[in-house]
Amino acid sequence: MKEYLTLAEIQEDLRGGNLTCVELVSHYLQNIEANQHLNAFVEVYADEAREAAIAVDEKLASGTAGKLAGMVIGLKDVLSHKGHGLQAASQILKTYIAPYTATAVQRLLDEDAIVIGRQNCDEFAMGSSNENSSFGPVLNAADNTKVPGGSSGGSAVAVQAGLCHASLGSDTGGSVRQPAAFCGVVGVKPSYGRISRYGLIAYASSFDCIGPITKSVEDAALLIEIMAGPDNFDSTVSNKEVPAYSKNLEWSGKARVGYIRESVESEAISLEIRQQTLEVLNRLRAEGHEVTPVEIPLLDSLLPTYYILTTAEASSNLSRFDGVRYGHRSAEATDLESLYKKTRTEAFGEEVRRRILLGTFVLSANYYDAYYTKAQRVRRLVQEETNRFFDQFDFLITPVTPTTAFTIGEKTEDPLQMYLADIFTVQANVVGNPAVAIPNGLDENGMPIGIQIMAPYFGELKMLAFANYLTDLNKNSALISDTNH
Repeated sequence: MKEYLTLAEIQEDLRGGNLTCVELVSHYLQNIEANQHLNAFVEVYADEAREAAIAVDEKLASGTAGKLAGMVIGLKDVLSHKGHGLQAASQILKTYIAPYTATAVQRLLDEDAIVIGRQNCDEFAMGSSNENSSFGPVLNAADNTKVPGGSSGGSAVAVQAGLCHASLGSDTGGSVRQPAAFCGVVGVKPSYGRISRYGLIAYASSFDCIGPITKSVEDAALLIEIMAGPDNFDSTVSNKEVPAYSKNLEWSGKARVGYIRESVESEAISLEIRQQTLEVLNRLRAEGHEVTPVEIPLLDSLLPTYYILTTAEASSNLSRFDGVRYGHRSAEATDLESLYKKTRTEAFGEEVRRRILLGTFVLSANYYDAYYTKAQRVRRLVQEETNRFFDQFDFLITPVTPTTAFTIGEKTEDPLQMYLADIFTVQANVVGNPAVAIPNGLDENGMPIGIQIMAPYFGELKMLAFANYLTDLNKNSALISDTNH
């Protein structure tokens, strides 16, 4: 079967009688079977997906199919799907079955998307490499010795390796965009409140966002368009009107683009990523766009602020996993206190325990003002600084990551080095703005490089159009380069 870049291509063949949803699902199931070593899926819904495909084919024949007919998707193992397992890649939820379906997932199902399975991730979405899963690490399809990024590593690899057409991930500090960059696909973090979080297992509630991972900006725009909008089950979701993102992907006019000077000058960023980023910026200049280097005064404070606040929220959110109501319960417990301690010690992984302890520490009476309160103030300053930036510019362009995908095990002994992988992605989560990662070529070893576009709050409409434009610009430049060689 040929490789489809967009859902529109799939639907064209479905309408033309050259393809059926049953054939499509069978193709993906075969790919999943042949690529089990990647460890991208923790559960595959083979029979259910086939049944859904039959139903969608019948709807296509009768002309009643939804907008996503032919879209086969995977769900990160933090999204509720009624009647299916939901573990957050953790042993503490080993026996848990979701009692309801997440709003975002339900809206896709309502438009005839077919869910093929749930995907591996870092435990409770805590990680940048997908090495923290109780199901074991996910392998990058471009090089099986490399990480896929995290925490939505399984979701990104599934799209990269053609195990499904698209995936839903969650992004708390870059967990959709960073693995998308490491795997050479598109990942979008929408504005905070654009998509309902109802049915998403919480890591850090004021940061978490559900976002799509796709092969094209076009499909990402369509998925966001369908998932976005008000929801009575989530008081933090916006009532703002949802634009027709997928119908407005043509970019016109000249953009005002700012880029962080350090991202193309600092030796902490790999040479190839700096060069590729500069090439994109020069390409935009040649097209007549205004491209300006900028300083972000609080850049050094972003990661500490992010980790103080997210661990504090995680400490609170994960307190419910105590062995009393659901999931794992220690057989060694002798009283209530030992039940809590033994259950959580046995079933939480090392990284989750580390973040719970750090969050509990910064929320403790003696350190609350010194850490948590101060971090909230810095968060406000970063928001104000970012708003001032977008008074002058349309977009902020940066690399997605300082390096391409690193070797499995390379950074597990040094959490601080691991956390630095999020240096360019956390700003969008700290301030709530939308950001998209798109492919930007390969390094000399054939590993994908990404580039990130961040936009003003609720600026998805222009951001997606510009990302689509830049994707085409990069492709045309690559074609010219190949022709010249």
